[in-house]
Order: sequence, then structure tokens, then C-alpha cells
Amino acid sequence: MRKLQLLSTLIVFLWAHGAESQARAATQSKPNIVMILMDDLGYGDIGSYGAPDAKTPNIDRIAREGVKLTDFYANASNCSPTRTGFITGRYQQRYDIEWPLGAVDGDSIRGVLPSATSLPRLLKNAGYATGLIGKWHLGWEPQFSPIRHGFDEFWGFLSGYDDYYSHIGEYDHHDLYHNETAINDTTYLTDFFTLHATSFIEAHKSEPFFMEVSYNATHWPFQGPGLKPGQRTRANMVRDGTRADYVAILERADRGVGDILATLDKLHLSNNTLVIFTSDNGGEWLSRNAPLFHRKSTLWEGGIRVPLLMRWPAQLPRGIVSKQVGITMDLTASILAVANASAPSTYKPEGINLIPALKNRTVQDRTLFWRITSLGRNQHAVRQGHLKYLRDGQSEFIYDLSTDIGERHDLAFARSSRLPGFRKLVAAWEADVDSSRAELRH
Repeated sequence: MRKLQLLSTLIVFLWAHGAESQARAATQSKPNIVMILMDDLGYGDIGSYGAPDAKTPNIDRIAREGVKLTDFYANASNCSPTRTGFITGRYQQRYDIEWPLGAVDGDSIRGVLPSATSLPRLLKNAGYATGLIGKWHLGWEPQFSPIRHGFDEFWGFLSGYDDYYSHIGEYDHHDLYHNETAINDTTYLTDFFTLHATSFIEAHKSEPFFMEVSYNATHWPFQGPGLKPGQRTRANMVRDGTRADYVAILERADRGVGDILATLDKLHLSNNTLVIFTSDNGGEWLSRNAPLFHRKSTLWEGGIRVPLLMRWPAQLPRGIVSKQVGITMDLTASILAVANASAPSTYKPEGINLIPALKNRTVQDRTLFWRITSLGRNQHAVRQGHLKYLRDGQSEFIYDLSTDIGERHDLAFARSSRLPGFRKLVAAWEADVDSSRAELRH
């Protein structure tokens, strides 16, 4: 009888242990997600996109081991709007965030309020540990904080920029936080973010995690690593920087990317981790945007087309180049899809899941929209297929981006029959995003 009891106990133990192991395996089969978001990085600033002067072997490793997209766009030509598009998965116009917060009087009390459909909240509900390391720039007030949006942990700053050494941000306030508590630290900011990114991976290696690493590199002030105290003056590092300063900032961030990848390797997490690398908008005046025209804060290609690299060895092909057109909020949709995260039926994401097209090496046609109607600039743009319509002030342009990536050959006269259709597209899109803005604003 005793032997029978022992045997029964053993069977129950083994069954329970097996069930627990299966549950743990099912949880761990969810991919980890690492989103690396650069700041003001130019389209041609890294080696895999043709940079002749910057050494970016770690970023280029993502391209070599994953997928490089040539026709990817930021949601906007500036940071706060693009970040709004990423966190919400929808056009930022619906949230009345159309310029960098801090650019006009009264911005210090504005921001993006958290909701049940904030990206980190949806991932947290799906069983993910969530962390933001780096720049936020979606509101200074406590009600806008990353923690309220669903991030379990935040190491970073709230402003549009931060001094790399003193950690003084906009409005000349100290701006470095752990969660919602101000902290003091003397570490070079890029290295500070890398340290906490690798620590976050270590802390959550046994559970699925989503980590956004939002480097302030390569945004001004152009303070490279290793500067002596007398060389760090912020005032003369905004407009008086050099390309060499810029490259030093970029290469330090590349080293940080290398540390993140090495941590994934060390913990045997690389195979089932989706790593995404991109920028919040086009490069500024020290950036290399070649072969594109113009730069940040415009809707010419140099202001909105950005690098995108995606690596997920378990699912994505290795070392391919895709011409799939995409936009920042597609990353939101892709992340939610791979995480199998459910959302309320009222949530209407406006991006698409890019993973199937990249896995199958197909290309899906897209129609995307942009708008700037502030800060002295009035521009509208549409990309439909390979054609781009741009209205800059009162001037209208059409470019065939399949043959004219640099926007040098205006086809508005030759294809004037297309102009009315583009105008109608813009008008319908504007009416849609503006009609929902009132109900979404808080």
C-alpha cells in the first residue's frame, strides 16, 4: 500500500512539474523585443546605409544578421510626434502632438496621456516585463510619465534633449530619473543608458520582456565622450559642433548597441529576440542624409526617411534588403502581433504588421501621410506606391521615388492629372484625423 501511495505521489509530482515546465516554456516562447530608437540619425549615417566616415560595426551586425529596409519612414520629421505614433500606434495628429514638445510657449503642461492601448500597457497585459531606457519627450507632468503608460521601469529623461554630462534638459532643469524619482549620476549619458539596458535584460532573462532603448544620440548638444569639464559647455555645442563630434557620439552609441547584442548572446536569448533599430526622424545639420534631399523638420525625404534594421533569427531571413514601405506605427503593430497581445475592440491601430512581408520577401503597397502646419512651415506629403506628392507652402511636387530618391526631378507638370487625386487624399485624411482629435484630447 505504501509503495502504491509513493508511486501515486510521484506521478502527481511529475505531472505537476511537467505542466509547470510546459507553462514556463509557453511563456518563454514569446519573443523578447528590443526597440533601439536613435535621435536625429541621418539616413546615410551608418555603414550599412553607406556612411564613409562613421564606424558602426554593431549596428551593421543587425543588418548582416537580419533585414534592412530601404523605404522606411518616421511618423513625423520631429521627435515628439513620431514617439506619439509609436506609443499609440496611430497618427499623432489624433493626439494633437504635431511638433516637438517644448518648441512653443505652453508646451510644458502638454503631453500624451496614458490609456489602456498605450503600447507598453498592452504588452504588460500580455505578460511582458516592460522597460524604457532613455528619452521620453511625451510630457513633463506626472500624469504623462512612462510609468503611467505601462512601463515597469524607466531610466531616462523627459525633455527633448539632455546634456550628456550635466544632465540638464529643457527649461534648464535637471532631467534624469529612475521611474518618477530624480537621480544624480555623472556617467556619460549614452553609457548610462547602455548600462541600464544590459541590466534590464539580465534582470528579466527568464521572462518575456519589451525594452525600448531610446538613445539621445545623435541629438545636440554635440558632446562626444571623454570631454574634460572645460570642453563640455552646452551653449557652444549646439550650433558649433563638427562632424567629428557627431561621429564620436554615434560611434559611442554603436558600442552600446554592441553591449546589448552581446548580453543577448551571453544569455542565449538572441535567437528568440526581435531587435529593431531605427530613428525618430531624419538627420539634422551635422547628419549625413545622402542620397536624400533636405533634413529634419521638413517633409522632404531627408526629414522623414530613416534607417530600419530588424533581426529575429528564429523568424526572419538573414542578410536581406527589403523595399517594403513602412512607417513608425507599423513597428507598433508588428510588436503587438509577435507578442500576441490583445487590445480592446475600440482600438484601431493604423500601422500594419511588417513581419509577414519580411518573412515571405514580398512587398505590400502602402499609402502614408504626413503634415506640418506649425513653427512657420506648412507642408503636406503623401507616399502612394512609388509616387510621392509634396505640397510645400503653395508649391506642389510629384516625385517617382523608385528612380529619384533624391527628389531632383519634379513630375508635377508631366503628371498633372494626378494632382487632383492627391489633393483629395490629403483632404480626406486631414478631415479624418482632425475629426477624432477632439474626442481623443484630454
